[in-house]
Amino acid sequence: MSALRLSVWLAAHPLSASEIDCCTTVMLKIIDGKCRMGEAEKQAIAALYDALDGIRARGEVPTLFDAGVHRLIAAARVAADEVLREAVYERRVLAESALSRPVMKAFKAMLRDRGLYRSADAEGDAPG
Repeated sequence: MSALRLSVWLAAHPLSASEIDCCTTVMLKIIDGKCRMGEAEKQAIAALYDALDGIRARGEVPTLFDAGVHRLIAAARVAADEVLREAVYERRVLAESALSRPVMKAFKAMLRDRGLYRSADAEGDAPG
């Protein structure tokens, strides 16, 4: 998903603090290999997570996760050794315990309902 398309989507659908926390939790699940979403959905979540970086850096929305979690995600996305994989696992388990299952399901449903995945699919269908 292009940065422009995602910024337009975010402007139309700003995320709450809880939704930003859900996005971070899903990123931890993706990195840990525990996310059951399809590949296109995982890519859309990763793009959304990246687009939220400025919001997190400016502290515009208070979230559950500190900068250390985001540094861990960044490092693990580049190359995860055994130590990083264990750290991601531990953070994922803590994140999932902080956010209830219904909250996570509502977040994923909201992304579907507001067309995040359709935007990603449409972009993937565009000629190259």
